[in-house]
This record gives sequence, structure tokens and C-alpha cells, in this order.
Amino acid sequence: MILQELITNINKSVESLELSIARKYIEENIEILRENKTLLNSNARELLTFIANRRDDGYEQLTRRELLVIQAINTSANKFDLRELKRIISDNSMLLVRKDALDFLNADAKVILEGMKAINQS
Repeated sequence: MILQELITNINKSVESLELSIARKYIEENIEILRENKTLLNSNARELLTFIANRRDDGYEQLTRRELLVIQAINTSANKFDLRELKRIISDNSMLLVRKDALDFLNADAKVILEGMKAINQS
């Protein structure tokens, strides 16, 4: 993809609030975009900075499957379905160890999981 086309696509995606598309473009071309950061609009630059900082801090992006598991945890917590919540946690216990995964949990899930000693919110 040509640089100008890439910049245009990212700026257009950010303006129309299609952040997942913009994130994908940025992650695939992060080194080129770091060098040409000034060509991005301010919101796209902020998104680039955020993604670059998370990558530099060692955070890996969550996979689609992991996001679906987190969504299932949040749904079970909203319904207060403890049996389903325990089943999901036992099948995906390593996901709850990741600090970046905890950012995607809703308040109900955090409270219930903390009470179950599945996570530590300290």
C-alpha cells in the first residue's frame, strides 16, 4: 500500500470512528507510520502513540477468541450465572492472568471474579 493511501485510509477510519480498522492498519505498518507521524491527523496520531506504547510495554493484542471469552464472562456476570462463569474461568484461566485482559472486563465481572479470588484488583 502506498504511504499516502495508507495515511488517507487511517485518517478516514479514525474520523468515522472505525477504530478497529484504523488499529489494524496501524499495527500492520507501525514502523512506517512512526517515521511519518506528522502526516496523520491528531486523533490518528494519538491512536498510533497508544498502540506503539502498548506494544513497547510488552502487551500483546488480544485475539478474537480471547475477546469472545471476555464477552462471555461479562455476559455471565451481568446475568449472575455463577455456574457458567466458573466453567468459562476453568477453561480459560490463563486469560485472567493477563493484565490487559482485565481492562476489558465490566464492573460486575470484576467484582464477582475478585470475590471468587479469580483475579486480584490491587
